[in-house]
Formats: sequence, structure tokens, C-alpha cells
Amino acid sequence: MELWVPITIAAAFCQNLRSALQKHLKGSLSTSGATFSRFCYAVPFAWVYLAAVAGVTGDALPDAHATFLGFAVLGGVAQIAATALLVYLFSFRNFTVGTTYSKTETIQTALFGALIIGDTISAQTTAAILISLAGVFALSVARTELTARRLMTSWLDKPALIGLASGACFGISAVSYRAASLSLETGGFATRAAFTLAVVLVFQTVAMTVYMRIREPGQITRVARSWRVSLWVGVSGMAASAGWFTAMTIENAAHVRALGQIELVFTFIASVAFFRERTNLPEMIGILLVVAGILVLLL
Repeated sequence: MELWVPITIAAAFCQNLRSALQKHLKGSLSTSGATFSRFCYAVPFAWVYLAAVAGVTGDALPDAHATFLGFAVLGGVAQIAATALLVYLFSFRNFTVGTTYSKTETIQTALFGALIIGDTISAQTTAAILISLAGVFALSVARTELTARRLMTSWLDKPALIGLASGACFGISAVSYRAASLSLETGGFATRAAFTLAVVLVFQTVAMTVYMRIREPGQITRVARSWRVSLWVGVSGMAASAGWFTAMTIENAAHVRALGQIELVFTFIASVAFFRERTNLPEMIGILLVVAGILVLLL
């Protein structure tokens, strides 16, 4: 098994955990506040992680040259924009259409990877992405009144376009992080990935601090008071990001994001095993398609 595979699976698991903790925070914080907690509480852990990696490998810290900083900032801005667009979708009554189209992130990551850094994918990988995407679509409509026909004919509606834009921003951020890490001239893949993560988190924390001071005064104080849960959001979020950044330094970002769909499988297992939720036929079909896509990708 190639190293990027278990790293990606671990990252998806940690992201699933972080998402669950962030949902808990939504009771006391705004959406921006819950998102900010993910960045600011992760910063110290990211730099400790970087120091540990550099200590184990013996690598010196890379030089943050202009190309690296450009891609790091682009990725950080794109990720924040993607999250903001996704949150904006919830103001629409038919937000399910938009959130479903945001899942085209995997395909868009492949396209941006080819355009920005010349990454290419095989026919097998393309098939795996499309199979998993069909599974994601099935899961998205499983518990709604949205039909597959309506979903496919609504791609020019405003929520769908916003969802596509969100997916595009997620794709750009993934490719930009890979480009930033690969642009570093010294250090092994683990050190370059850890350094990229640490720099990006600092930028995102500063950017969101400025935004929240202007647009949501008082919210930063609430984030500070929520430290008992936010601290774990930061730890799990940093662990997930460390996995994503490392995997995308080793492997094509489209492959990593395609395998990352296994997060949906973790969510499904948790809903059945821990919350005793009953599943319907579209959900079962969706999960089977996601798993099938992952198997096609790996075999």
C-alpha cells in the first residue's frame, strides 16, 4: 500500500471528528466563530508538529520564497471563500441542490491540478471519481424531496452555481497547497507539508481575526471562552490538515480528494452504529457507490 493512502484515510477520520466537534460549537458561536476556532486553536499545535517533524528528520526549515507564499495565500483565501460560499447556501430554501453541486470538488480538483501544476489523472481515476460522485449525489438526495431529475436540471439555478463555485474554491485550495509544498526547495515531504500547513494556518487566523473584528465584534471573545471544546477542534483540525497536506505533497491532489470521500463512509457508520439511525435505499446505494469508487481508485 502506498504511503499516501493510510495518511489520507487518517485525515478523513480526523476531519470527521473535527466536523462533529464544530457542530457542537454552533450552539454558542456563529458560523464564522466556529470556523475561526478551527484555525486559531490549530496554530500552536501546527508549529509544535513542524518542530517535531524537523527534529525527527533532521531537516532545516525551508525558505518561504515568493512562489511558495503566493500559492499558500491563494490556497488559504480559496479555502475561506469555499467555506463562506457553502455557509451562504444555507440561506436558500433549496440549499440541498447547492451543497450537492459543491461535492464536484473532486472533479474540479483534477481540472485545476492539470491547469495549475500540470497534474494528470488516468482513465481509471476519472472513473473512480465519477462513481464516487454518483454516490455523493445519491446520499445528498436520500433524505430530501429532491429528485435526481430535478437535481440534474437545476445546475443553472443560483444555489447550484454557488455550490459549483464553492467546489471550485475547494479544488483551487487543494491544488494550491500541493503547489506550495512542492515549490519548497529543501526538506523531505513531511517537513515541507508541515511547514506549508503552519504558514497557511497563521495566514488564515490573521485574515479571519481582521474580518471578525470588523464584521462580528465580540465573537472572538466567545471563541476564547469556548476553549474547552475549541481546543479539541484545533487538535483534530490540525491532525486532519497535517494528513491532507502530507498526502497531497506525496500524491496528486485529485487522487487524495477522491479517496477522502471515505469520510462519508465514516459518517454513515457513526450514524448507524452510534446514533441508531435507520437507512433508506438511496443511502445504501450512495454508500456502495462511494466505496466502489474508492476501490476502483485503489485497485
